Amino acid sequence: MIAIRRAYEQKSPDEVFSVFVDRLWPRGIKKQDAQWDLWTKEVAPSVELRKWFNHEIPRWEEFKLLYTRELQQMPQTLHELKKLELQHSHLTLVYAAKDSYHNHALVIKAVLDSL
Repeated sequence: MIAIRRAYEQKSPDEVFSVFVDRLWPRGIKKQDAQWDLWTKEVAPSVELRKWFNHEIPRWEEFKLLYTRELQQMPQTLHELKKLELQHSHLTLVYAAKDSYHNHALVIKAVLDSL
């Protein structure tokens, strides 16, 4: 099972293993206060794609398509995330974006769920 939560939310008591999936460290969170087990920044959208999307909702559908293509170019990283999910039976993807309905962690989850 894969769950998603924002980096600024408290880790739930039933959260087993969590991976921060952003390229940039979240503002206002000290490294010693991080509530995740691993930081896998290479799975985040490319700088170019992130800047193009700029959290503009009208671009969401195209962003999902373009980001899915980027993810398909990193099978080893996806395999490692899927392995973590299977190993721990519960994996939480942690992201920093404000929008919980339009963020890259949702795309990662969809891709991992399809593997």
